[in-house]
Amino acid sequence: MISKWQWLWAQFTRTLWVRTTIYALMAVVAALLAMLAERLLPEPLPINIGADAVDRILNILASSMLAVTTFSLSVMVSAYSAATSQVTPRATRLLMQDITTQNVLGTFLGSFLFSLVGLIALSTDAYGENGRVILFGVTLLVIALIVVTMLRWIEHLSSFGRVGDTTERVEAVTALALQGHIDNPCFGAHALDDDDIPPGAKPLYSKQIMYVQHVDMAALAECADAHQVNLYIVASPGCFVHPRDALLWIAGSLDEADEHHLLACFMLDEMRSFTQDPRFGLSVLSEIASRALSPAVNDPGTAIDILGRGVRLLSVWPGYRVPAAGDEVLYPRLWLRPVQLGDMFDDLFGPIARDGAARIDVQLRLHKALQALELSDPVFAEPVARLLAEALQLAEQLMPLSVDRERVRALSLQR
Repeated sequence: MISKWQWLWAQFTRTLWVRTTIYALMAVVAALLAMLAERLLPEPLPINIGADAVDRILNILASSMLAVTTFSLSVMVSAYSAATSQVTPRATRLLMQDITTQNVLGTFLGSFLFSLVGLIALSTDAYGENGRVILFGVTLLVIALIVVTMLRWIEHLSSFGRVGDTTERVEAVTALALQGHIDNPCFGAHALDDDDIPPGAKPLYSKQIMYVQHVDMAALAECADAHQVNLYIVASPGCFVHPRDALLWIAGSLDEADEHHLLACFMLDEMRSFTQDPRFGLSVLSEIASRALSPAVNDPGTAIDILGRGVRLLSVWPGYRVPAAGDEVLYPRLWLRPVQLGDMFDDLFGPIARDGAARIDVQLRLHKALQALELSDPVFAEPVARLLAEALQLAEQLMPLSVDRERVRALSLQR
């Protein structure tokens, strides 16, 4: 379980401008270090490089890298637009955090700045004979890096922003969030039921109307231990909160400064985050399937692919164990609502059952996917039975052919 500052740092380092700025600064430093290295060399190097030779190469790099950077930015924006219109806007943030794209843009922009600084230094005679040789060698290394980066970029563009690539990214981050809940149930706190909140507990309300993105459990536990209070957290990551909706309940006495410190442990934003919220990832996958099933797109294959990914994601859930009463937990003074399996089924399979109710291919695959989960572990029996009943009722109402309705009904009775 990461702290608030670790989470903020992770979010900060995933932004495009940070990695690009680092590459740009490294390029500028590389061009300037050639002047410093010249002073450290005691004797002239055996190679003689004319200023015109380095100048011509740097001119080519400067003009070409500016054009390539501009082109790459347009490709990136086009991929974002395609993901927004063809997949879902919620998945665009994953594309914006793509490391390969950030490295490519950073390399191209850094190469442009390297050549620009080199040209300026050459025009002012800042490099001596040894300096030009070192600059020439660094330039050759930059050219090799550009070639490798371009090859990677060409390969990356073959799938970047496509439906399959985007769904794979959503599945990957959702799997990490699910595994985090399995490895650390209730984030190290006790499992919270409504009956656990004592009658005299005081609610602590949010001052904003936003989504909970991250909860710093360690900071909450530190405050609870310091003041000998129990905290009952009712707003887990993914919850929508407002000033009349409690974030947590306090069993004990805290002053206003301590309550303000508790509020700072909740990271709020206008949008949900994939990090601690597996339900958000499942909801995004269902959005992709629903858009694929719309008459404008008419792509049931994508919806069927999402069903397969859903089975793969939820198949690890039998390893989840809710802390029972009396179990030793990491934060004994904290209580948190556990993630409910039924809610995740509703997030993922509910919209697909609704939007694919009239399609026999989607209905058959939906029933088979749910039955596969039910056969894998008894923990899935209750949500599967409920979703199958709802899917069958929707199919009987919306499926136009009676023979298709019979096929779905027969498959549903095979349980």
